Amino acid sequence: MELACSVFDIAPSCFYDHLRRKQPIDVERLHLRSEVNRLFTASRSSAGSRTLTLMMREQGHIIGRYKVRQLMKEAALVCKQPGSPNYKVATVERLDIQTV
Repeated sequence: MELACSVFDIAPSCFYDHLRRKQPIDVERLHLRSEVNRLFTASRSSAGSRTLTLMMREQGHIIGRYKVRQLMKEAALVCKQPGSPNYKVATVERLDIQTV
């Protein structure tokens, strides 16, 4: 391999990058990624990899949590959990409310 790269005066990393790019598109992986994206959007961006795995399995897909995590990473999906509620603190004492 290195002999061929030196003859054509290219770096071996360029050759391996060229081989990687020639790989065919994995249609099944694209379908799974779109399904993960759809379920993630339906959960209002709050489902993580564990929840999405359960949702995918309910729909009949045979998939693991780590594959769902990788698909989420490829689609740049980051789950966000709702924050705790912000309660207002009373600034003025209410005299019209009587305590017993």
